[in-house]
Amino acid sequence: MTTGYWILIFFLTFCAMEFMAWFTHKYIMHGFLWSLHKDHHKKDHDSWFERNDTFFIFYAIVSMSFFSAAVYKGFWFGWPIGFGIMAYGAIYFLVHDIFIHQRFKIFRDAPNRYAKGVRRAHKMHHKHAGKEEGECFGMLMVPFKYFKKG
Repeated sequence: MTTGYWILIFFLTFCAMEFMAWFTHKYIMHGFLWSLHKDHHKKDHDSWFERNDTFFIFYAIVSMSFFSAAVYKGFWFGWPIGFGIMAYGAIYFLVHDIFIHQRFKIFRDAPNRYAKGVRRAHKMHHKHAGKEEGECFGMLMVPFKYFKKG
């Protein structure tokens, strides 16, 4: 295994996770597992935790499974894939839960265009409280129209 392959696989996995997040959000969270995701759109409980948080657990298990395959099966690709999934999850948590939804009261304002565009796109996604008629299901890559000044 060379470092170049490791970095390439890590980067490709990280980028693929944006597609996986979009796909999972649009077709699974707003589909047959809406029962776990709906409390994220319309809070119906007093807890800091949401049923929606179970999706993080799923991806953590997938990431750990790749680490396990690397350790116990000699599948060296498991390391960069597992770390790519884990890194995307960490960035997703920082952007979605901390920056956008302010589950921790830090990073309240970001003076750059990208951060404002991501926040604007997510606000448009939450404009719809139901499972249908949603838009902007991605997290880090959103339509350019949300990056315009204004």
